Amino acid sequence: MSVSATRPATIPLFRLLLCSALIVTVSMGVRHGFGLWLQPITQAQDWSRETFAMALAIQNITWGLVGIFSGMLADRFGAFRVLIGCGTLYALGLLGMAFADTPLSFALTTGVLIGMAQAGTTYPVIYGVIGRNISADRRSWAMGVAAAAGSFGQFLMVPVEGRLILELGWQQALVVLGLCSLLILPLAWGLRESALGHVTSLRQQTIAQAVREAFAYRSFQWLMAGYFVCGFQVVFIGVHMPSYLKDQGLSPEVASYALALIGLFNVVGTYAAGALGQRMSKPRILSAIYFLRAVAITIFLLVPLSPASVYVFSAFMGLLWLSTVPPTSAVIAQIFGVAHLSMLAGFAFFSHQIGSFMGVWLGGLLYDRTGSYDVVWWWCIALGIFAGLANLPVREAPINRQPLAA
Repeated sequence: MSVSATRPATIPLFRLLLCSALIVTVSMGVRHGFGLWLQPITQAQDWSRETFAMALAIQNITWGLVGIFSGMLADRFGAFRVLIGCGTLYALGLLGMAFADTPLSFALTTGVLIGMAQAGTTYPVIYGVIGRNISADRRSWAMGVAAAAGSFGQFLMVPVEGRLILELGWQQALVVLGLCSLLILPLAWGLRESALGHVTSLRQQTIAQAVREAFAYRSFQWLMAGYFVCGFQVVFIGVHMPSYLKDQGLSPEVASYALALIGLFNVVGTYAAGALGQRMSKPRILSAIYFLRAVAITIFLLVPLSPASVYVFSAFMGLLWLSTVPPTSAVIAQIFGVAHLSMLAGFAFFSHQIGSFMGVWLGGLLYDRTGSYDVVWWWCIALGIFAGLANLPVREAPINRQPLAA
């Protein structure tokens, strides 16, 4: 028995996309600016870069791990309750990040609390709502809209965060962001799913059966391998590029503008990836993205470094930044259906976050050991080539299931 088609939307389309887009704008916009705090916090607290990087590595691995369970809860009870709880955790985590005075407290707040918050306010949960409420012929496009909103959040928030640090100091800037994160709570009301019980009644599998099926399916394994690379690349660049540029003698404003350009061009890239996914092979789109990332990083390292080269690199990387997210999630929905979409997307995203952990932590560790980020940059290139190859054999056709025994 093949995966069944999605029912008509139970949340009005405009409300669904607007609330989803604004939630992702807040949650991802705040997150994308964390690299701007690396030097202010480590200098003020007399910590190493590895200390800061370890906290963000813990954040990413917590995000990925907790995301599996937040996805299960969202599939079962709806995204609304998850968003309320995790939006509150976001505010508490940012306040804790502002006032943590030891590496342990910094790791617990910046790492664990904010990681848990992100698990319930970003793509796996939001895409689960979209997948349950948008028909398959528009699903990839809708996911592209939500991902583009997260990119717009980066473009909007990163320069704001840089200005807040300059005007208020790094601690008060985090307090302001904590208050901003509370906007997620009223927006969550727009994603209440009155017909969720009907979705539950249509499920063909238990959670355990869905997990076993996915992990035994080779295409899901390849998707997870590619997602690992995505996490490694984007989090290493997002967190360490501001310090890399400053080490090379460029001003902090160049780093702020670079991250903002990534966000601006990613609005185009993620929307285009989602829209193209309705007409083209999504695994081929993913392969192209990873190969192009490897090319872009290679050129960036080989040409003379200047503000102009940074801006060109940032714009091109922006087109590829989160453009992996809509095709990956849409492929999972197409293969397995939407009944367990938040959970399965959460498992895939956990692989992404293991890569994020490795990218941000190794960036800090190897910089402290060698005084350079060069090794990690070249790893990003090699992994990009691997991920491009890994997505080529992915099959996006719906899986054929045998009827379950009575």
